[in-house]
Amino acid sequence: MKVAFLGLGVMGFPMAGHLSRAGHDVCVYNRSPAKADLWLEEHAGVAAKTPAEASAGADIVALCVGNDDDVREVICGSQGVLEGITAGAVIVDHTTASAELARELAVMCKARDIGFVDAPVSGGQAGAEGGILTVMAGGEPAAFEKALPVMECYARCVRLLGPSGAGQLAKMVNQICIAGVVEGLSEALLFSQRAGLDTAAVVEVISQGAAQSWQMQNRYKTMLAGEYEHGFAVDWMRKDLAIVLAESRRLGLDLPVTQIVDGFYGDVQSMGGGRWDTSSLLARLSQKHSESTNEDGADG
Repeated sequence: MKVAFLGLGVMGFPMAGHLSRAGHDVCVYNRSPAKADLWLEEHAGVAAKTPAEASAGADIVALCVGNDDDVREVICGSQGVLEGITAGAVIVDHTTASAELARELAVMCKARDIGFVDAPVSGGQAGAEGGILTVMAGGEPAAFEKALPVMECYARCVRLLGPSGAGQLAKMVNQICIAGVVEGLSEALLFSQRAGLDTAAVVEVISQGAAQSWQMQNRYKTMLAGEYEHGFAVDWMRKDLAIVLAESRRLGLDLPVTQIVDGFYGDVQSMGGGRWDTSSLLARLSQKHSESTNEDGADG
């Protein structure tokens, strides 16, 4: 198919690459043209100067940008997707954004005979590079089925979970789970260290049982080494959790653990760790413990 991919960040760059390698006719767009030029050095395809130009004649227009405002600008702006896309095409939004925006765009697209699928992803940069992302989708079944062969180029699991907005709501569920698990893992590792255990050996054992998680399997070594210059950034997680907490308020729900962990990530940002991986909650805990120990010593 003829596919446009808009947004060549740490996720979009490899995702678009998988489309090119799969044989699709790919046109890319990025706000900074230099990133598009770099992509063309590695992959077959063309680059466009605007989202409208990239979308002209495309069967599928996929995008992965920053937030709600970015999505609106790319799709609805004066040189946005809707200025170039043709009837019958499908827009697939891989951005983690609000469910409200997904519903709004779905209505707008339907009036123009354009399909719309909200399809946030999970798996991080490594998942994008390996083509093993998980895609949580919302939208009309016909639009989803048309876009499915494209999404399968960079994902190992793609599931339609309901009408427009369902994909974004599912991603919120995903982020709630991750926030709690990472904090629990951080507390467990610190406890193990302070108890004098061989923490790496402990993790190797407990990861074979009920405590196992993706974060434990993929992050405990870097956490113990104090290495956080990789992975899903704290700044991005706080953006996602802000969406979660706003939706929870709309639903009349109290999510105490999510709210607490969001505040903890705020502490990490204050430490200068906005671009650190989300597993850096251990760094916050370690610093808090050290500060408490120093204060106790001073009092003594």
